[in-house]
Amino acid sequence: MAGMGQLMITDTILSFMWVWAGVIIRIIMQSFPGLSYNDHVSEFSKSCLSLLNMFLFSYLVKLTNGGAYNPIPVFTNAINGDFVTFLFNIARIPFQVFGSIMGVRLVLEIFPEIWRGPELIINLNQGALTEGLLTFTQVLIAQGLDRNIRSGFFRKTWINSVLKLALHILGSDLTGGCMNPAAVVGWAYALGVHKTKEHIVVYWFAPIEATLLAVWTFRLLVRRPKPEKQKKQKTN
Repeated sequence: MAGMGQLMITDTILSFMWVWAGVIIRIIMQSFPGLSYNDHVSEFSKSCLSLLNMFLFSYLVKLTNGGAYNPIPVFTNAINGDFVTFLFNIARIPFQVFGSIMGVRLVLEIFPEIWRGPELIINLNQGALTEGLLTFTQVLIAQGLDRNIRSGFFRKTWINSVLKLALHILGSDLTGGCMNPAAVVGWAYALGVHKTKEHIVVYWFAPIEATLLAVWTFRLLVRRPKPEKQKKQKTN
């Protein structure tokens, strides 16, 4: 139980830090005009900072023996585990949400005009489909990396980080390309829109359903062939 409590506290802290990491990247981009004097340089600079940020948090996850700031990998582990593992991982998600809410509240206290979180530009169905497809792709490839690259932190983190960045860019102008319900709910709670249909369907139901589908699809794709039945020896 002590390990469980420590992991939940770690999740809260990492979620809090993830919110602030995103804000710090925005502050850096705004503080150095040379990084954003045109669109190409701005996107390249932001992408480099985002990759460094993802490497940092991947290292923190490793350092904390499984801490998480995103409910999606936690939910993936819950589906792939037994009943006790499922309950334990599901119980971690509220702590991630709490950490995100606390992070956003502090951000808005210090930098009230810095940002207002991801915005849904398209309609509800299109938004749900977008977040669902992005999450499905992320979970499916992440499971493949976990299965085929068990060692080699740098290579695995590099592939995963580039994948997340590419998916984020694809969805950034539509839904924000979040693929992290806990991070989104922090901003939604601060703005009082966390109970809206748009937020619940697009940023919670769609990613969760996509995660379930990705796990089942991966199990189907990597199903091990059944061993050939040994021929029965003839008895005299």
